[in-house]
Amino acid sequence: MKEFNTTAVCVPSKHYMVDVTDKVQEIKALVDAGKYFTINRARQYGKTTTLNALKQALIGQYLVVSLDFQSIDNDVFENGATFSQAMARIILDLYEFGNLSIPEDTREAFEQLNNSDVQKVKMDDLFRIIKRWIKQSELPLVLIIDEIDSATNNQVFLDFLAQLRDGYIKRDTDSIPAFQSVILAGVTDVKHLRAKIRPSDEHKENSPWNIAADFDVDMSLSVNGIKGMLDEYELDHRTGMDTSYMAKLIFDYTSGYPFLVSRLCQLIDVHICKVMSQGEAWSRNGMDEAVKMLLSEKNTLFDTLTKNINSFPELKLSIRSILMEGTRMVWNTDQNAIAQLFMYGLVKNDHNVVKVANRIFETRLYNLFLSEEELKNNVFSSEGSLYKNKFIENNKLNMRLILERFIATYTEIYGPLKDRFKEKDGRELFLLYLKPIINGTGNYYIEAQTRDQTRTDVIVDYLGHQYIIELKIWRGERYNAEGEKQICEYLDYWNLDIGYMLSFNFNQKKIIGVNRVEIGNKILFEGMV
Repeated sequence: MKEFNTTAVCVPSKHYMVDVTDKVQEIKALVDAGKYFTINRARQYGKTTTLNALKQALIGQYLVVSLDFQSIDNDVFENGATFSQAMARIILDLYEFGNLSIPEDTREAFEQLNNSDVQKVKMDDLFRIIKRWIKQSELPLVLIIDEIDSATNNQVFLDFLAQLRDGYIKRDTDSIPAFQSVILAGVTDVKHLRAKIRPSDEHKENSPWNIAADFDVDMSLSVNGIKGMLDEYELDHRTGMDTSYMAKLIFDYTSGYPFLVSRLCQLIDVHICKVMSQGEAWSRNGMDEAVKMLLSEKNTLFDTLTKNINSFPELKLSIRSILMEGTRMVWNTDQNAIAQLFMYGLVKNDHNVVKVANRIFETRLYNLFLSEEELKNNVFSSEGSLYKNKFIENNKLNMRLILERFIATYTEIYGPLKDRFKEKDGRELFLLYLKPIINGTGNYYIEAQTRDQTRTDVIVDYLGHQYIIELKIWRGERYNAEGEKQICEYLDYWNLDIGYMLSFNFNQKKIIGVNRVEIGNKILFEGMV
């Protein structure tokens, strides 16, 4: 029976996977048009799986030369001669151990190149063989190179790209034989290679890959695509799940990031189904548990996330401000750090504003930032942990009591609210207080649609129950009434009757504490610091 897969390549006959036929056809259209292009996406974004599907779609119409640079030793890039001989060996291996058809005279030419005195070999020798091969081939040749990141710090690879570019140009101007299409796949944006190798200004925009077509195919997984995968799983397992609901829930957490989609499904299938019935596992309750497990595990994707965010200290501060303070950062691809973090899949362009790519990444970053803050101020986290047992009744959170105790703790430590207080301080302190209470049992995240410099909604999932807490600066009764209306509308969306508000008020005559307010059929507990 099939299983969910999060390592290496997904195989349709072995793994539950989203149908990417539409995406493959979009990419094939670029090949049909004779385009050279790069598929640069973050790690574990389904590039290799998509390329395998593309190769199957091209068979019969094209002769596909598919290479993987991950298996090439670094010393291959010592010079053009060693690189050319290595390419000859790889192509010969595709003939001998794969299913690549190569004419006999072309094979002999590659063999001769490989056996030649390395001092006498030039990269041009490699391309002369390729040109003759293309000229006599009945089918157009398509070159696919996966995992190009291992080559991107080498001048030899730039020379290789320059040869490909020369072939692309002369194919149309001088009718010189060249590849029908060249596809480079990896994390790195090849258009910026010159900047990596030669950092001087005069080389930054002079990439040898400036002939590449734009690649605009959305490789994230859609809600409908995820539903199709779950429908197939449901036919095999008969769990009784609502596949439409679960697909939307998975997408809300992942924004269609392929690894995260598959990992959540894998955790439910392999682990959650062992401690819950299948029906409950494939429900909101099971998803909450899977999200909790995912956020707490150590994996290569999260390691890459942390490494990349720490590589850009200034942008790390900006992202921290976006998450904690609700500040807006305008999207600007000329800003190198933004371009780099977009390339690594950490951020996305949301209506020309920088946003963290998905809710899972957001929460992982919140946990990182809160841990760093906890090292500097562990009073609130320790207070929350100390009173944890008092806040839980019948497997439910007593959120009113949490608000009351947080307000009392803040007042005891800091006294009256000071003008120097920033809104982010309140958000950080409340999350520091809340985190140890729900840690290990519940999840939390910040609602992106309501997070700005005036308002933040914290959504807590705890043992199947949801709690909505709005955090804001007090700006008067009128503004508070608008906030009450907004949170009531948001409670309707979540099918909840009780909500919570926490306001940080600078007025000297304020009444500190928590009040119960009824608005229509909703009950709000409004806390005031």
